Amino acid sequence: MSRFYEAGLLAQVGINLFYGYGYNFYRQENQLRADDQRVRQMACSLLGRARAGLDAAESRYRRENIAPPTRANPFPDPAVVANAQALERLGREVGGLEGLIRHQPVPENDRMAQRYRREAATLATLAEKDAVLVGQAELLRSLVEGAAAEAILASKSEIETGIAAIATTLRDRQTFLL
Repeated sequence: MSRFYEAGLLAQVGINLFYGYGYNFYRQENQLRADDQRVRQMACSLLGRARAGLDAAESRYRRENIAPPTRANPFPDPAVVANAQALERLGREVGGLEGLIRHQPVPENDRMAQRYRREAATLATLAEKDAVLVGQAELLRSLVEGAAAEAILASKSEIETGIAAIATTLRDRQTFLL
């Protein structure tokens, strides 16, 4: 019989190669870690679209409502400028959340973490928190993407509540990993 048919020996070689590369595709922890990264990338994508919607609404609002300066009115209306700045601030806050999510830690795969923390259970809990995060990001995106600046300004308090909720979820996630 050829060595190519010795399943036990070949499987052992395959497992050694998996661990030699530092990644075993069939371990549940690796799959959960990859899922966590994918879910956070999805949340970042949704927040990026929300930020783009806010930026587009702000630029449209400035273009349509801030008149060129004249000798009689050298400065724009302060209320219009305040609204444009509010849109700009909302866009910055959403962009900041996107950066925070992108740099969230995942549990490290070291021996101390494996000894004192069950990695799979930790990653499963993180996946639940990230699912909430994606839902919040989608709701925020639906509020601002493609909306007119006036509609965004009218729902400003709801958007600020959504930003605060996402920040709270991120803090919960960070606290869980301590």
